[in-house]
Formats: sequence, structure tokens, C-alpha cells
Amino acid sequence: MQFTTKVPIPKNHHLIDYDSKIVTLGSCFAVNIAEKFNYYKFQNTVNPFGILFHPLAIHEMIQRAIHQDFFDENNVFFHNERWHCFDAHSDLSAMHQQDLLQNLNQKLADLKLQIESASHILITYGTAWVYTEKTSQKVVANCHKVPQTQFEKELLTATKIQETIQDTMALIQSVNPKASITFTVSPVRHLKDGFIENQQSKANLIIGIHQTLNQQLSSANYFPSYEIMMDELRDYRFYAEDLLHPNAIAIQYIWEQFVSSAIAPASFSVMEEVESIQKGLAHRPFHADSESHLKFTAQLHFRIAQLQQQFPKMTF
Repeated sequence: MQFTTKVPIPKNHHLIDYDSKIVTLGSCFAVNIAEKFNYYKFQNTVNPFGILFHPLAIHEMIQRAIHQDFFDENNVFFHNERWHCFDAHSDLSAMHQQDLLQNLNQKLADLKLQIESASHILITYGTAWVYTEKTSQKVVANCHKVPQTQFEKELLTATKIQETIQDTMALIQSVNPKASITFTVSPVRHLKDGFIENQQSKANLIIGIHQTLNQQLSSANYFPSYEIMMDELRDYRFYAEDLLHPNAIAIQYIWEQFVSSAIAPASFSVMEEVESIQKGLAHRPFHADSESHLKFTAQLHFRIAQLQQQFPKMTF
């Protein structure tokens, strides 16, 4: 007897291994997946400009990075005793203007190098709702708690999303034609927009992505994280306390589906060894100076050294 519908997940033709260089961009679910990459010690860069929710914000940042379109004083503003940039998350906001600009421009330079050298780029879209600052008519990535009266809210059409994704892929391929690009839609529910509005948003994202993939099957993939959450994990016990974000169990389950479809089986034994070492490093002994614990620590360091000899860029 089967108690859940299973979402079919196509095998990625460009599998990830420990030589892969991964760039993960997008919503907070992108961070969830990136944390798994980090835990298992893959080479991964995640959201250098913080969480970005919608396709236009991600496209703008990739475009700036590839064209090295650096930020200046006209691109930042002072609000609530801090300097902010509408193109970046508030995690990057700073007390001083020049500190913010220097950090933003260094991250632009770094991101271009990361995109150029990436073997895999994962992009997670969270919403199709965007906010346009009325004075500049600029679509922003983050409102930074500026009063909502200063923005106009708009739902991106599936056609506009498709055009944006095509432009984003073209930008990436202009500097790195070999990169494997995977798109996914975040399973996080954006209910501040409204229940029906959230469904409209997710639907437009899914349509926009698949209209693009139907035209460019060889250069991009889709991973159904949203569909897994909605169908296989159709129960509030798989949500965090806010009933909006997937909880640790759900994230782990979706990660396992991703591993089976996108990571090379030859890497599974390395992942198991890394996980075993991670659990060992997290162990808290009753007696840190005991002979048995010292032996345990020595053996752990020996295993780490063996891994690092095989994968020199792996750090614990």
C-alpha cells in the first residue's frame, strides 16, 4: 500500500562530484541546499549578495558581475542609520558608505570569477512578485524596511520570467558555456503576498522555467523541490513552526532526492566518510583529557588528513 505520490525526478546528465565547483543563488531554500553542500565539503559558493528572491534580482546581479558594472554612490542610500543597496540583501548593509561600496564591488569581482570557473550553477526562485521603487522606477531585490508606500507591487508574467531566464542563461554561457545550470522553485510559502497570490507566483515561475527548458533542453535542468514539498510532503508536520518554511526533516528529504539525481554515485562513499567525520567533530566528550578520547581525536585527524590528501581544497 502506498500513502504518498512519488514525484519523478529526471537524472541530471552533468553529475556533481568533489571536483565540481558549484555556485548556488536565490531564495532561502538555496541557502538550505548550500548548507548541505558545505556540510559534505563540496566546493560551493552561495549567495554572495545575500538571499535574492525573484528572477529579475538574480539576473541583475549576474549581469553586473559579468559586465563588472561596479556600484557607486548613486546605487546606495542611507536609511535607519545604515547604508543599503536595493540590489543586495540587508546582510550586506553597513554603517559607512565606502565600506558598503567596497564590499559590494569586491563581491562583484569575485562572483564573475566564480561564474567563469563554475561547473554547476543552481538557481532557486522564490517568488514572482516584485517591488518597484517609485522615484527611480527600479525593481529592487530588497526593500530594506523602506515604507511600502514608496513602492509599487507587480506580479511578473510567465513570459517576462521566461525572457529573464533566457537572458540569465545567455549571460552565464557568454563566459562559461560548459556550466550546467539547474533551476528550482523554492517550496517556501510566501503568504504575506496572500494565499492565492502565492499560488499565482509559483505557477508563473514554473511556467517561465519550463517554457525556457523546452527550448534549451541540453543546457539546463529542473529539480522539482517545490513539487516534492507539495505532493510527497503534503503535511504540516514537514513545516517549521511558522508553517511557511520546510523543516529540517523536509530539507533532508529533498536533499536526498537531489543527491540521487544530481550527485555522482562515486562520491557517495566520500560523503559518508565526511559525514562520519562531521559527527565525530561534533561529539562532546565527558572527559576531554581521557586516553580514549585522545585516541579518538588522533584517529579523527588522521582520517581528515587522508581525505585532504585526496581532495586538497577540503577543509574542516
